[in-house]
Amino acid sequence: MLSALIWFPVLGAALISFLPGVLPASRFRWGAIAVSGFSLLWTMWLFIQFDSNATDIQMAEFLPWIPTLGINYSLGVDGLSLPLVALSNLLILVVVFSSDSLTSKSAELKRPRLFYALLLLISAGMAGALLAQNLLLFFFFYELELIPFYLLIVIWGGQKRDYAGMKFLIYTATSGILILAAFLAIGWLTGSANFEYSTIQTGELSQRAQLILLTVVLVGFGIKIPLVPLHTWLPDAYVEASTPTAILLGGVLSKLGTYGLARFGVGLFPETWSLITPGLSIIAAVCLMYGAMAAIAQKDIKRMVAYSSIGHMGYVLLGMAALTPLSMVGAVSQMVSHGLILALLFYLVGVIEVKVGTRELDVLNGLLNAIRGLPMISALLILAGMASAGIPGMVGFISEFLVFQGSFREFPIPTLFGVIGSGLTAVYFVILLNRTCFGKLDTKTAYYPRVTFKEHLPALALTGLILWLGIQPTWLVRWSEATTTALVEATPVERQIVVSQAPVAAAIAPQL
Repeated sequence: MLSALIWFPVLGAALISFLPGVLPASRFRWGAIAVSGFSLLWTMWLFIQFDSNATDIQMAEFLPWIPTLGINYSLGVDGLSLPLVALSNLLILVVVFSSDSLTSKSAELKRPRLFYALLLLISAGMAGALLAQNLLLFFFFYELELIPFYLLIVIWGGQKRDYAGMKFLIYTATSGILILAAFLAIGWLTGSANFEYSTIQTGELSQRAQLILLTVVLVGFGIKIPLVPLHTWLPDAYVEASTPTAILLGGVLSKLGTYGLARFGVGLFPETWSLITPGLSIIAAVCLMYGAMAAIAQKDIKRMVAYSSIGHMGYVLLGMAALTPLSMVGAVSQMVSHGLILALLFYLVGVIEVKVGTRELDVLNGLLNAIRGLPMISALLILAGMASAGIPGMVGFISEFLVFQGSFREFPIPTLFGVIGSGLTAVYFVILLNRTCFGKLDTKTAYYPRVTFKEHLPALALTGLILWLGIQPTWLVRWSEATTTALVEATPVERQIVVSQAPVAAAIAPQL
């Protein structure tokens, strides 16, 4: 059942790779659309089968692989992984569908088979990592993402793609080495017969050993998110990558880092995690403020969106640091909402770059002009900016609200910085919108190609989902509430806060 999300994209990638190269690129594109569309529909079916009230792993699959090394093909899904699997498959479909409009034509036409095969391999790797219940199996899929993303950057990227790709490769390879070292040490020190997540017990280890292992895990996944000061690969990779690749880097790959922290940081070291949460809350506040202030200083709108991603990942870390039921479910919700909003922003920026030929704020103006501008794209950009700033009625608001309400009691000062960071988000998006959408457009000299319905469709779909989940937030939070509450309950008693059986419903009900 779950294996279909891994092996069907792998099979699709193999078939596309062996198709005759003389076929037009559209044939490969439609083949990838069929495969990614199936994966998304299969994920929707998993939602129907999923019991949102259960805390255990569901739909488990187990097959011995290399028992002598403790490696088994063990899959399962819970409320922490299912929303992210859905996000991943949705964005893969969006990228495949829109790739002919957003990718450089010359680069895409040279190697269309490789391009779509790499996208499907990313889909398989993401599903495998999120569904893996064996630590080494998770690491295998975690590293499977490295080569496809590197190739997407260096082949279809911008002028500095080689530099950005190598920097991305070095940082993410370092992340993988740290994660592998931590997993091997966990298996060795605990004396576990295998690397199954459910059987590993770290509670018997000394606090010093747990702290060292957790620090390695934190740094490893912190590079992937990335957290400040491990973020220096992000601006170059996001900006030099093509728009489809940037959507997947920010909307999909970064979520492996936050998922890994929740699964293997909070999940395997609950007591030690609770000891370092004050420091984590400070790091979260730094990410929030740094990301927002760096975004304000940018002149390139794609780089501005890239820096905004750092700030929004700070909300996720703040929620996990507070370690309350509300903040944890808010952290998972923020992963999903950030993925949707960032994907929409990068998509719109990509359309503007293709139609106008620039991303510079000093050049762009008047795109909301109904005669010669890009009025629909500009209107959607305004909505995306509002969602990113956490305006009520959109999905960005509910996730930030849950994080703030859940974290204020534990860490009031970092939470206050989070609120300030949210305000600064509104500042840099006002700057962006004021310079791109408004102002005077010279209708005599400016003429931009019209945006077709096919080019509007991905943005309209993402905008509709952002609005729907903002108006009906229970459709977002209900899937992860039981799992995240169970993670909190595993922490020391003195760190737990007494809550109702449905804390999220109680929190958001007055706001609806």
